[in-house]
Amino acid sequence: MANSDKYPPNRQYYSVRAGKHPAHVGFDLDDFKRFFLASYRRLEREGLFQEWFGYLCVDEGFVPGRIGDDPDLFIYKKLRKKKLWPLEDRLHFYSEDDLFDVIEFLFDHVSQGNDGYYHDYNGCGWHYTEFKNHAAAKAAYRTELNEVLADYSSGYELSPKGEILERGGDVLEPLLKTKLPHADSTNVVARVESAKLKWLRRGSTAADRRDAVRDLADVLEFLRPQVRDVLNKKDESDLFELANNFGIRHHRQNQQTDYDQAIWYSWMFHYYLATIHACVRLIEKNKASGVTIVAKSTG
Repeated sequence: MANSDKYPPNRQYYSVRAGKHPAHVGFDLDDFKRFFLASYRRLEREGLFQEWFGYLCVDEGFVPGRIGDDPDLFIYKKLRKKKLWPLEDRLHFYSEDDLFDVIEFLFDHVSQGNDGYYHDYNGCGWHYTEFKNHAAAKAAYRTELNEVLADYSSGYELSPKGEILERGGDVLEPLLKTKLPHADSTNVVARVESAKLKWLRRGSTAADRRDAVRDLADVLEFLRPQVRDVLNKKDESDLFELANNFGIRHHRQNQQTDYDQAIWYSWMFHYYLATIHACVRLIEKNKASGVTIVAKSTG
């Protein structure tokens, strides 16, 4: 198929181009359930749930998988919630939390059939007896579900670990997805990635988000000797005073604690994340040129 014939997934149609309809309006929960069910059925037809959930055969009836003949009991044990299965019967009653829990649960229980036979009578389909390629199945599941999650409400995504995370929004998302170009994977890169997960994880509390901000401030503290070479003294001092004065890194009587945490934690998190990216790139540029680069203060 020629490239010009491929389906254009990012095409904007008339009413959006004309400004008569918002470019991105998130689906509500009822719509999301419909899209999720369509995705679930496609993956089920491909056999991704056979290993754990079994399958229906026109000759043998229900053939149980590893979960056994009572999937709802197994799910209750794992999620501590009753009456979530059969999915197609119970989906209408799911809350958002129920649905997100099931999506994460299914991620842990997908696999691709490696060996089996095709039962052609009445179009019964593939019956697998061996299952491998679990990583490939999880990748396929993520790809399918993220197409739907991205358009639900304010936007979500399923991480490579199978956790539903909030997306950062059109402006902040590139910053949240960009990996740091730093050689220290333990003290810099891994800590920044951990902070982002704390921030984005669905249901994160104010304490989780304060910890995420503190983690980023700690990364800057670790980079401080190198930061001194690329920032002037006042800018360097201001970076750390922000966290110290707002009760993020220390506990002192003169700290400000009476502020709107939702607003200020969000601002501080993205401020620090952007600053780390800027400093790391200035540090790398400084190393490459062999010349000390000092960013002038705008204050």
